[in-house]
Amino acid sequence: MTAELLISSKSSGKVWEISRSTQRITYTTNRTGSPGTLKFTLIKSGDLSFFEGDPVRFSIDGQLIFYGWVFTKSKDRWGVIDVTCYDRLRYLKASASYAFYGQTAGGIIAQIAGDLQLDTGTLADTGCALPSYIQREKTCLDIIEGAVQQTLLNTGKIFVFFDDGAGLALREAADMIQSVVIGEKSLLTDYTYKTDIDEQTYNSVKLVRPNESTGRADVFIAQDSGTIAQWGLLRLYQTVDGDANDAQVRAQAEASLAYYNRRMRTLKASSLGVPGLRAGQMILLNIPGLGDIDLNRYVLLEKVTHTFENDTHTMDFETLIP
Repeated sequence: MTAELLISSKSSGKVWEISRSTQRITYTTNRTGSPGTLKFTLIKSGDLSFFEGDPVRFSIDGQLIFYGWVFTKSKDRWGVIDVTCYDRLRYLKASASYAFYGQTAGGIIAQIAGDLQLDTGTLADTGCALPSYIQREKTCLDIIEGAVQQTLLNTGKIFVFFDDGAGLALREAADMIQSVVIGEKSLLTDYTYKTDIDEQTYNSVKLVRPNESTGRADVFIAQDSGTIAQWGLLRLYQTVDGDANDAQVRAQAEASLAYYNRRMRTLKASSLGVPGLRAGQMILLNIPGLGDIDLNRYVLLEKVTHTFENDTHTMDFETLIP
């Protein structure tokens, strides 16, 4: 394994390769909610000098793992520097208000990226134009991820929004299957398996649509009496756009119920590292006798953290098991 960690100084134009000076490198991606994050600890040597906003590039065996910018750094009395870098999604923390009509998630991403002067990579055509999507005073990241979630509820397809190194990208998870097997006798070193109905489980969906003509709200409910009898009433309450018609709102309620009306199975695992693996990709997990199931299926990675230390590459990841 050959690592390359480059820092480019915008002020001087110099580029430093610092992988031999680093004590530890971690790279973390989440499927939703946060930018890709690279953290490293190094001992300053020579004429190394860099500042916030300078670009950082990290590769393994010539494969690009991370491209981003320095956002924080701290130094102790012994000259040890801790550095945190983020990819382009960090710039989407900017707050804004938008009104989109008949736009796909890809179109929404492209427009916001243009407004914030951010490059775009591959933007998949979801085939789902949102009739109206109005968001006020939210972060651009929340606006985009809301559009991706609406696309899931309307199509049943999971799309992943991330920085692919070239720019902001949107791809269907089914197109991001990786040819790696992790499990018994294959890379896996430890795991914790949890089942619950506590955090993201709902068996009743109540959607409320403002109605300007009546001055009252129209209510649409989809629920499952079977799981309500078993678990009790677990209700999800949401307000939808006033421009959506009855059929669209009912379809959204049924799609939300189909998505949330299940017991959650969460697996947190540790393994030997696989370069390039990131949240949003799918891998084959093979863990027989997991508990209530014998796991041998493709799963979607929710969070992945790579650690490079002492010439060793390890990995921690989380996934929700369908």
